[in-house]
Amino acid sequence: MNKLSAINLTIFEQIKQLDNLDNEWWSARDMAKVLEYSEFRHFKPVIEKAKEACKKSGHTIVDHFEDFLGMIETGKGAKREFENIKLSRYACYLIVQNADSTKEVVALGQTYFAIQTRLQEIRQMDEYNRLDSESEKRLFLRNEMKKHNIQLADAAKNAGVIEPIDYAIFQNHGYKGLYGGLDAKGIHKRKGLKGNQNILDHMGSTELAANLFRATQTEEKLRRENIKGKQKANETHYEIGKKVRKTIEEIGGTMPENLPTADSIKFIEPKNREKLKE
Repeated sequence: MNKLSAINLTIFEQIKQLDNLDNEWWSARDMAKVLEYSEFRHFKPVIEKAKEACKKSGHTIVDHFEDFLGMIETGKGAKREFENIKLSRYACYLIVQNADSTKEVVALGQTYFAIQTRLQEIRQMDEYNRLDSESEKRLFLRNEMKKHNIQLADAAKNAGVIEPIDYAIFQNHGYKGLYGGLDAKGIHKRKGLKGNQNILDHMGSTELAANLFRATQTEEKLRRENIKGKQKANETHYEIGKKVRKTIEEIGGTMPENLPTADSIKFIEPKNREKLKE
């Protein structure tokens, strides 16, 4: 494992704070230091861009960016106030998306907060929280995967991935990044699946979640950076898959190709499907 990667992915958790109600938040001052901004004033434009993105996404800015005054010692016991901002996890996600992406620590932050924010979103979904069994979670995530694959296909089309064969190649690049070089055919072989069996239908909830992160983050990056050209789109999908894989490795998770093959989701009891529709 890359030492710098391990250190910096841990740092984002190390600087996390909890309020009296155990709500997590990050100090903008701490984030500026971690993201290697020499002075806070240089970091302010990034915060403003993140606030604008927050507003455009339909969120209330004050719910994610809360101004407060901190205290700092200036010598001989004297203290003075300084401006700071309490950042939600979503605010941190928007900040790293608008920070200097040439810095390795910013790229690491983008992966960390993208995945963690998506995890948090899933955990906060009422539908997901009502689910008790693995089968119910699989159905929920499989339905999410269907929805986001449509959105990913649209984003890829805008980038120039038009023909079905080109889209298949595009999808294989994402799989290769996430599955350590395995394309769809290789995954079928590794999982003991027949050629006509849909890979996604035989994934457990953990594997589906990893692929959902891959799809959503690729779509967002294609749109956000207005990526054009089949090659660029393929490279983007591969890199996102690779970053998700790297994060799984760094938190000690099981690589997706090593997760067990599940029975077809089509055989899950109808009552579980009805519960999801309620």
